[in-house]
Amino acid sequence: MRLLVVEDDEDLAASLKEDLGRAGFAVDVVDNGVDAEFMGDEEPYDVVVLDLGIPERPGLEVLRHWRAKKNNIPVLILTAWDAWHERVDGFKAGADDYLGKPFHIQELIARLNALVRRSTDRPLGCLSVDGIQLDENSQSVLLPSGESRSLTGTEFRLLRYFMLHPGKVLSKTRLTEHIYEYDEDKDSNVMEVYIKRLRDILGRDRILTRRGQGYLFGV
Repeated sequence: MRLLVVEDDEDLAASLKEDLGRAGFAVDVVDNGVDAEFMGDEEPYDVVVLDLGIPERPGLEVLRHWRAKKNNIPVLILTAWDAWHERVDGFKAGADDYLGKPFHIQELIARLNALVRRSTDRPLGCLSVDGIQLDENSQSVLLPSGESRSLTGTEFRLLRYFMLHPGKVLSKTRLTEHIYEYDEDKDSNVMEVYIKRLRDILGRDRILTRRGQGYLFGV
């Protein structure tokens, strides 16, 4: 899953990037509202963590602009502005969730995972498709045989994206856009390497190739 963090506190932004990266997100960070609005419009993020008190353009204005342009990306507001009327303003502007500072990182991760699940119409709880269960805490996969296999960060992000979109043909471009950060090398040939690794773990028939279209998981 690819995530945009909009936060002007450098220390907090760095901490969020590290913690959310360990939790299986590909994380991009911007520190002002102008760049945030642009990135949210141009890049295919799965979820956004948005601070309200950011320079150049307020967070609520950024959110209102996104919604006015029919950009329905899930947005969690993360801010020290925690009065009830400020939360109401955030929801009226189109926020999907709200978390006040200070916060516990595990709660933030849980809320983000819930937003992503809802946006893809996947049930909350254990992510399971065709007997394959993904443990998002340990970043491992439980196979129908009962065997548990650990995953690398990229393998985990890729498998989670497949499992959130079962039965859909996903192009290399789409997969690349959702599992890599903005400034990473997005060589599509590397994607084939990770597809092969997942097939070695899950079985070759779990991820099918649709020539000229992409890959299909969970028929």
